[in-house]
Amino acid sequence: MGGVSTTPRRVAAVLVALTMLFAAGCSGAGQRPEATPPSTPADPTPSSSVPPDDPATRAAALVAELADEDLVGQVLMPYAYGDRATEVSAGSAAGNRALGGVDTPAEMIEKYRLGGLILVGFSADDPTGGNQPTTNVDNPKQVRDLTTGLRAAAGRLAAGPAPFLIGTDQEYGVVTRVTEGVTMLPSALAAGAAGDPALTEAAWRVAGTELAAMGINLDFAPVADVLVTHSTVIGSRSFGAHPQRAAEQVGGAVRGLQASGVAATVKHFPGHGHSADDSHEDLPVLGQSRQKLAAEAWPPFTAGIEAGALAVMSAHLDVRAVDPGVPATFSYKLLTEVLRGQLGFEGVVITDGMNMPPARRWGPGEAAVRALKAGNDLILMPPNVGQAYDGLLAALRDGSLPRARLTDAVTRVLTMKFTLAGNAAPELSTLNTPAHREAAQALAAAAVTVLRGRCDSGGVRGPVTVTSSDGRAHTRAALTEALTKAGVRVVPSGGTIVHLVGYGDGNGDLRADAAVTVAMDTPYVLARAASPTLLATYSSSRAAMSALADVLAGRAVPRGRSPVKVSGLPATTCAD
Repeated sequence: MGGVSTTPRRVAAVLVALTMLFAAGCSGAGQRPEATPPSTPADPTPSSSVPPDDPATRAAALVAELADEDLVGQVLMPYAYGDRATEVSAGSAAGNRALGGVDTPAEMIEKYRLGGLILVGFSADDPTGGNQPTTNVDNPKQVRDLTTGLRAAAGRLAAGPAPFLIGTDQEYGVVTRVTEGVTMLPSALAAGAAGDPALTEAAWRVAGTELAAMGINLDFAPVADVLVTHSTVIGSRSFGAHPQRAAEQVGGAVRGLQASGVAATVKHFPGHGHSADDSHEDLPVLGQSRQKLAAEAWPPFTAGIEAGALAVMSAHLDVRAVDPGVPATFSYKLLTEVLRGQLGFEGVVITDGMNMPPARRWGPGEAAVRALKAGNDLILMPPNVGQAYDGLLAALRDGSLPRARLTDAVTRVLTMKFTLAGNAAPELSTLNTPAHREAAQALAAAAVTVLRGRCDSGGVRGPVTVTSSDGRAHTRAALTEALTKAGVRVVPSGGTIVHLVGYGDGNGDLRADAAVTVAMDTPYVLARAASPTLLATYSSSRAAMSALADVLAGRAVPRGRSPVKVSGLPATTCAD
């Protein structure tokens, strides 16, 4: 299928023309902005150099036709309850009524003239589960049916000519919304350990193809946060602690996703990995200097922008050196002066979830207005859709939300939508194919890292007993199957112990009698492990377990390099 043509810089000239148009006295309540006369191009660029299907030009033309209510709806991207567009359970209908006074997701789209919808759903290990109050995802067919219904509802709107945005958090690793029937890539930290942007790009091209097949055209990924703290909310979602190496990985992920027709969202600006606190619980503080952030936190965002990322997500972070006390989501200095001015981003800025505590210091309407005025273009997951919509509309009509800022935001959103137009969705049969699994396997194999032990040990001796923390029966079963396939005999007890440690595990989950301890998430726990051999896969996917089995069987040499420092363990690897 055709890839995304990434031309966000084309938006700037169009926005200049629109600002002049909408500033010229069209702020009255209920008024439609006058359409640009056919003889006056909305873009000052000569028409001979602008293709008729240029996304920015199409966006400008559509914005000029939209009523106030349509403009407001286009900057809202809430969640809704239910696994179908038009038929939901009684409980889901009750949830939607509390959220927006409607019964179904389709009715929410039509009532509020929405620009998009986020599909939510989470696993037990997911550190973002606290702000995911419902689930829309069960399996690929159900998701495809849901997205088809959502698009049918959006097609009846005035903004219907622009593709409806359907997004989700498909990061892989601990934050993966759709897990059944798809190719499970290794985590971002695993890709950082592999250190090969080409492998990352190939794997994320698979991810984009499968998302597109399910009808999802916006992925809230990749994570560009540099993991300089032991943050549990970011953790293995990050590509690592080295700014430039992480930057290379972010660029690869963006290129892979967007080559498949799915918009990438580089997050969480200005860098959630520089705080160990969780913005799902409170407002984390970044105390680093601006110079330190520019050198250590922002390179991956710059790389994502240079790779053509269509979106950047702002974060609920208090950056003391730039705008003390103001969450970045609401900071004009950070979003407009730094992200757009200094880093040169001209695409869509999307808020992090507005139902998270740092954004709830104001009501949904005032918070949405403040976020737009700071420089955001899409308001994600407002805690009450109706209040956010009414607040934006009232602010537009009383002048407290400048019309030019709203039309700027809508133009950016529609430009992204038209950039995504024309990418036909692949069939569901493209999901989890052998070729897709091969791309995931190549990345997982390159990620396995030795943090203690010999590289040429020839594998484990004798029969193996696989143990794990927190139950993890499915992971033990995956490794057992892979070891057996690799020719290693696995016994229930009495063999050489290979112990698996996963997300959030600590001292209590280690085994002193294990010959091999394997970290399947961040490897920090290995600093306290007594095993003579310490390995890291950074992921518990089937691909990761297969790669681990090959190393344990002596069939492969672990080539990864830990992308974070582990106290007391050397930084050298088998690849050195």
